[in-house]
Amino acid sequence: MRPSDSKTSRLPTILRWLGTLLALAILVWLLSRQGWDEVAASIRRIAMWRLALAFGLMIVSRLAVSARWYVLLRSAGVKASFAQATRITFAGLFASNVLPTSVGGDVVRLGGGLRLGFDSAITLSSLVVDRLVGMIGYAMAVPFGLPAFIQNLPEILHSLRGSAFLGAPVAFVAARGKPLWEKGVSAFRRVLQALGLWLHKPSALLLALMFSWVRMACDFLIASVLLTGMDEHLSFWLIAGLWSIVYFVTLFPLSINGIGLQELSATLLFSLIGGVSGASAGVLSLFLRLLPMLVSLPGALFVGEVVAGKRLKVES
Repeated sequence: MRPSDSKTSRLPTILRWLGTLLALAILVWLLSRQGWDEVAASIRRIAMWRLALAFGLMIVSRLAVSARWYVLLRSAGVKASFAQATRITFAGLFASNVLPTSVGGDVVRLGGGLRLGFDSAITLSSLVVDRLVGMIGYAMAVPFGLPAFIQNLPEILHSLRGSAFLGAPVAFVAARGKPLWEKGVSAFRRVLQALGLWLHKPSALLLALMFSWVRMACDFLIASVLLTGMDEHLSFWLIAGLWSIVYFVTLFPLSINGIGLQELSATLLFSLIGGVSGASAGVLSLFLRLLPMLVSLPGALFVGEVVAGKRLKVES
């Protein structure tokens, strides 16, 4: 590889790190405008039982993610146990939520599946379909927040006006070697190929989608429990719509693992659209980052084996 090619390949990663730092800086600036005393007061208003309930709901949410992938694997003929799928899923969640790396959770899950002797083509396809089913689930909830989002979009853009963050998407696209359209077509073809096997198994796809709904319901309930604890009251459906929009915003590869981007977008949407105080919205966004990190910590027991290339123990 020529030196120039190496620099070009590193440029998107550098831009994502810059995007992460920039998003975090803007988030800190927004919270500082509210006053750190107010942020601390919002945290103190959350009762311990609410935090415990939120933690329990997050565990159920992540187990639903494991179950979704397990259903897809089993329906494709892969002899995987739920314990194996859960162990690998939590390793992937740990990589996505805790490790500041460009190696995503799906890469870790693929490696874990291969270590267990799963069929490589089916495992890769199942991960693509698993991600697609998750996106479909969130897309079904977006309409609950979309009208309010469109109505308040000028105010959201005004809050970011003058920020270099608005130029990050343009800079990232410019750094790509292949045209964005070509990449989109290639991704669409991969999705169609991956769906081929499961299109003949609609019951498996529906069951996987149901587990996505369980995961989403838990996440929305967590936000509701925490907001109510801070004396902020939003309807469940508005929370569902706003958090689903945050989910899709975070999919843009502008930061590492969505760090900073998720917190910034959640703070803006819940405060400007939901009418939540900036301090409470910021606290909510921080807890919605912290809870998945804590729940995914057991994945640390397995992610090292996957990354090191060790063969995981196959359960009988």
